[in-house]
Amino acid sequence: MILAGGRATRLGGVPKPSLKYDGDTLLSHALHAARGASAVVVVGPDAPDGSERTQLPVGVLRSREEPAFAGPAAAIAAGMAALKENSPSTPWTLVLACDMPHASRGVGLLWTAIASSPDVEGAMAVSPDGRKQPLLGAYSTAALEREVAVASEGTGLTNSSVFRLLARLNVLDVDVPAGSTDDVDTWEDAAALGIDYELEADVKSQEETLEEWCRTLLQAFELEGVEVDINEVLAVAGVAAHSVVRPAAPLTTFIAGYAAGMARGIGQASDDASMNAALELARKVAKEYSESGTDPE
Repeated sequence: MILAGGRATRLGGVPKPSLKYDGDTLLSHALHAARGASAVVVVGPDAPDGSERTQLPVGVLRSREEPAFAGPAAAIAAGMAALKENSPSTPWTLVLACDMPHASRGVGLLWTAIASSPDVEGAMAVSPDGRKQPLLGAYSTAALEREVAVASEGTGLTNSSVFRLLARLNVLDVDVPAGSTDDVDTWEDAAALGIDYELEADVKSQEETLEEWCRTLLQAFELEGVEVDINEVLAVAGVAAHSVVRPAAPLTTFIAGYAAGMARGIGQASDDASMNAALELARKVAKEYSESGTDPE
């Protein structure tokens, strides 16, 4: 199962599957990482305007989460339904995000871990810095179907965390090589990975628009002297969106900004120090939330 949806807001709406790395699209790299599977489904929108950049090979299924852009947990549910309806049942399901060009480095290690631990219900990649990545994981098909059914009967899967969906599974943490879980959330990520895209002018336009909008807001609030690190704010928003649920991104940045303003107002620290401290705390809490699956104490 390859998850290829999402709004790609911090990429200016440019579809991640169409980005190119080492001469091929990210979607093609994900399909290569899943080679050998008895069936493959790509969960995401159809190729825009009939573009060949995100067309699927013959035999690969296409599905879409409901509602559209409902998040990766809902996408997993849609992918499971498509596989169950259109292919023979298999004991294990590989789940991959399409924006990790080096995911194939970790896939074999997941299968090795599962083979050596017959009682587990899955294996999840862990990067060298200790970050868990559930979208580079292999899970018991029956267990996934069970958890999807339970979640669907309860609070639902729309904008739900993948960590919450998998919380009750007996999952192994598997150390994978550096770079295996590197993904593309921003154009800075893309540049660091050497990923190309043809509409460079559009990217620059988005950055210029954000800077102009930031200046406009600061002026409206009479805060012209305040320096805002736009990339850092967007990065914290991204952590919240991945670790909690997508709508947590604006809520997190709002609360962090409010806290920074209060700290500055009572003279605890300078503008820069207050904002940096607030954003770092927000990032830390979001990561702890994702790891525990519950509110941090």
